Order: sequence, then C-alpha cells, then structure tokens
Amino acid sequence: MSENNLKSDIAFSDLNLPEAIQKAVTEQGYEQPSPIQAEAIPALLEGRDLLGQAQTGTGKTAAFALPLLANIDPNNRAPQLLILAPTRELAIQVAEACQQYAKHLKGVNVLPIYGGQSYTIQLKQLNRGAQVVVGTPGRVMDHMRRKTLSLNGLKALVLDEADEMLRMGFIDDVKWVLEQSPPDRQIALFSATMPREVKRVADQHLQDPVHIKIANKTATAANISQRYWIVRGFHKLDAITRILESEESEGVIVFVRTKNATAELADKLSARGFRSDALNGDIPQANREKIIDRLRNGKLDILVATDVVARGLDVERISHVINYDVPHDTESYIHRIGRTGRAGRSGKAILFVAPREKRMLFSIERATKQPIEPMDLPSIADINKSRVDRFKDSILATINTENLDFFSQMITELQQGSEVSSEQIAAAAAFMAQGETSLVLDEAAMAREAKSTHSSAGFDRSDKERGRGDRGGRNERSGRGDRGERRERSYVDKPVPNKQATPLKEHPDVPMQRFRLDVGRRNQVKPGNIVGAIANEAELESKYIGEIEIRDDYSTVDLPADMPKEVMGILRRARVAGRPLEISLFDGTAPASSDFSGERSDEPKKKSYSSKKRDRGAPGDKAGKGKSDYAQRKSNERRKG
Repeated sequence: MSENNLKSDIAFSDLNLPEAIQKAVTEQGYEQPSPIQAEAIPALLEGRDLLGQAQTGTGKTAAFALPLLANIDPNNRAPQLLILAPTRELAIQVAEACQQYAKHLKGVNVLPIYGGQSYTIQLKQLNRGAQVVVGTPGRVMDHMRRKTLSLNGLKALVLDEADEMLRMGFIDDVKWVLEQSPPDRQIALFSATMPREVKRVADQHLQDPVHIKIANKTATAANISQRYWIVRGFHKLDAITRILESEESEGVIVFVRTKNATAELADKLSARGFRSDALNGDIPQANREKIIDRLRNGKLDILVATDVVARGLDVERISHVINYDVPHDTESYIHRIGRTGRAGRSGKAILFVAPREKRMLFSIERATKQPIEPMDLPSIADINKSRVDRFKDSILATINTENLDFFSQMITELQQGSEVSSEQIAAAAAFMAQGETSLVLDEAAMAREAKSTHSSAGFDRSDKERGRGDRGGRNERSGRGDRGERRERSYVDKPVPNKQATPLKEHPDVPMQRFRLDVGRRNQVKPGNIVGAIANEAELESKYIGEIEIRDDYSTVDLPADMPKEVMGILRRARVAGRPLEISLFDGTAPASSDFSGERSDEPKKKSYSSKKRDRGAPGDKAGKGKSDYAQRKSNERRKG
C-alpha cells in the first residue's frame, strides 16, 4: 500500500495517456496530477485492479476516468466502462467530467442513467450506443433486469464512494451488479473510509489490487475567513452583485471554470457599474501584465479569472476571493483563496455551492481543516445602507479635499433669490448626483420578487441546515434505517397507521405529512432502501425523513409538508426494489390487498389515487397500458351517456 510517496514534480505528460486524452487534460487547465492521480493512472493503465482510499475533492474522478477511457474501443458501441455512484448528483458530475475528458475521442459516448429521469430518454440513448455508462445502483439494476443494459462486453467497473453506497443501503445492489458482470473485468473501488462491509466486497471481487491511501494534509491560512452560499433562488449574477454592493472590499478575484465565462461575467459586472476585467489563457502575456498592474494600482477592482492564469498571482490589495464556480478539487480551492490574505493581512473567501456540490464543500472543509460558515445574501436594506454610506463618504471626502468656494457662492445666490433652504438645495444636488440610477432600491418590490422566487424552493430550510446538516454524525444518523431509531415498526395486531404525521424530534418547527408508498414487505423493501431512494431523488437530507412503517402491500413515510410538485413527481417515478414508489398523501385507510404482480382480483375494487397513477405503467409495461385503456373507455362511455 502506498501513501503519498511520489514526487511532486511529475506532470500529466509523464503518465503516458493517449494524445486525445492528454489534449483534453491540457484544455481543462490541469498541469500536475494530484497524488491519487499520479498513483492510480499508471496502475489502471496497466490493467490492475485498484482499491483507493481518498476523500471527495482529491481528484479521484480523473484518477479513474482518464486511464479507463484510454482503453475504450470507439468502434464497439456496447457498454465497456460502468461507473456506479451513490446519488444522481454525483452520477451527473462524473458523467460530465468523463464527457470533457473524452471530447477528442471520436465515437465515444457517455451516458448517465439515474432515477427520476424518464426511462424513454435513457432507452433511446442506450439503443444508440454508449461505451461509458455512469449510473446509480437502482437504475442500473432496473435496466439490467429489463435487458436494456448488457454488461457482456464490460472491460472495467468503478465503484465510486463505496462507503456512501453502504450508508444509503445500496451495498446489496452493488454486489448484485458485480456478480452479473464478466469475471475478467477490471475493477476500481474508491472509498473515503473502509468499513468492514466495503472491505469484504473488495476482498471478494478485486484481484490482487493496488492499494492507494491518500492522506489529507493540506490547510489554509488562519487569517482567511471562509463562507459559502448555497446557490438557490437567486441567480449567481444577482448574488455576486449583492455581495459586491454590500461588502467593503479592495481588490476582488472571481474564479470561474472556463475562458468564455471570464469574459462574459466581466462584461456583465462592468455593465452593472463595477470596474472589472477578464484574465484567461487567450489573452497575450503583455496584456495580462497590464491588467494585473491595473489591479495592483487600484485602477481595476475586480478580476474574473480561471485557475491556470491566476497561478502565482500576488497582489497585496486583494481582499476577497469569490469562487463563482466550484473548483475541480480541494487543491485548486486552496490555491485560489491563497490569492488573498497576503503579507499577513486578513482576507475573505466566498464559495458558491449548488446543492449537488455539497460533497465538495465537506471535502474542502476537511482539506483546509477550517470550518466554512454559511452566509445569507445581503438584503435590499443592507445594500441601500451600503450605498447611502458610500454616498455620504464621498460627500465628506469632497468637502475635505476640494475647493468649493465657487459652488458655495452659487448656493448662497440661489438661496437669496428664492424661498428655498440650503437643505433643499443640497438635497436637489444630491438627487442630480445620483444620475439615472436610483441611489436606493425599492425594498418592497424586491422583497415581493424574492419571495416569489424562493417559493419554488419548497421544503428547503435555512442554508445552514441544508448545507451543513449532515456534518458530524452523518454516518451514524443516515444509517439508522436498518438498525437505529428509524427502524421498521411491526404492524402485527396494530391498527392502520394514523393519518397524522409524527413531528420531528430535532426539528419540531418543520410541518410534516404522512405519505403512502406502493412498496411493502412482500417486495422485500427495507427502511434503508426507502431512505436512500428519497434522499437521492429529492435531495432531502435524512434528518428530514421521519417515521417509516412497512406493511405487506404498502408503506408509510413522514416527509416535510411543503415539498414542491416537481419533487413529488420525481418521487412518484422513483423506484425501490424494482417498483415505482407512486408516492401519494396517506388518507388513513388501508388499501385493498393486491398481489405482487398487480393483477386485478375477481371483485372490483375502488381505486386510490396512487393506484390510478400506477395503472399508467412503466415504459413498455403492457399490463399498465391495458388498464389505462380500460379507464379511458369507461370515461368515454360516461361522456356519451
């Protein structure tokens, strides 16, 4: 087992990657591989199995994607690389990264498959052919059982964040997929920790693996305060405008991922009255130096840059670093925020994080060994106060530095020739000085707009709860589906569950509702499966998933009452144990018993809302289609009658 024992001067060009992949790496701005990339890429290129212990944010996606993409045969359209990820967010991120790395590999297609997305879309793409499939275990199993995804030609299989899949109750699904894959496929297993069950999977399925363990040793300067904002409700541009308006700052560096984004954002900030400019690799070196000199001399306040061009940038007056886009790895983050807090001065770093990027937030905290505090966007009142304060300061500065004799004489003459006071004249002058843009914003109108925007956030609580709620005891809490306080309640000799939900002990302020799910004990479903599916599909933290009760034909679960309709739609289609949840409000009555196949009994039954929805069937489900046609015929007969 190796542990960070490679030299730091190795370059990507030393790793023998194919030219097309090396070109993509260079365009991404990567120069030197991270420790796990430097060790994993050669081993995987040799065809070795690999067991990697590394946190999210260490660059492990590139560590397995780059070498395994190198072995793809573009002429064979069958799946050759399968990557399993615990959540749809991670699956999407990994798929996007693979697409970037493979963009110069002609004929290589990458397909993400996950719950909550239409089967029709995924089936069309699978039929067209995809050599790389990135998916969540449940949806991958569904496609394998439907015979729409074949692993017969699989060359390599990656288990990403195996400990997270164990935590979410997917480890049995992972074992099943491994057992259905060809025995000679290459396996790379990555896990931040090595629980006993994950180690057992590795021992059973990996052949003489290379074991790499990456220690997390990086940290940031204590004089840099770090905050994050969960991207929600407001657009990033509106958010950064509010921050720049309200925070006292000198020089600011805003980091984005792409060269195009530097110019686009710099132009938009300039249009909003900020002195900003872009810095990217397309700008000639001479022009770069002029831009940096303007920033250093105070003629420029905001620099919008990519990681590569900002390397080595040392400007003492940088007070803020804003991560407009989340960096690729923790090392990039540390390098970015190191541009502030220079020469012993204090600095501020702000990170914009989308809900699906929260894992990177946690990884950054572990890497920096410092907490990153949640922040609230400045309110309209905050912005107005800042604007007024700056306006007052500019008036006082003008009084102290300029010769105002001519204007004082003019004010005296104006006052003598009219019946207005000096205060009224000064107010009129201030009104004229503000220009076409009002000095203060309309707080009431902006508040109404903000409220309308945030209404779509549904069950989202404070940024602090959403962004940091899983920290600390997340492993202990979220695994309780099978063994802890959220255990299955026995229903023998008990009445039908109460219609009313049980309040959350930790968050009694969150209104809860009881929902019915169309999966039960005869489907062999466990509470952990339900927790994993809901947490994955609805991006809902496990602490907001309340009491679960599993019956023979159905289950009940307590969830926040104000979930948006679109989230309910996603959960209705989400699948557990191969069946859709078909979530609906629980009305306090037990449904008529139905068998596993869903066929009708001889006696007619009154259908519940969820059973009507179920009759629509899954794509390709003939039985479901028949029931839908039956319901349509009955509806037509009633109209004619």
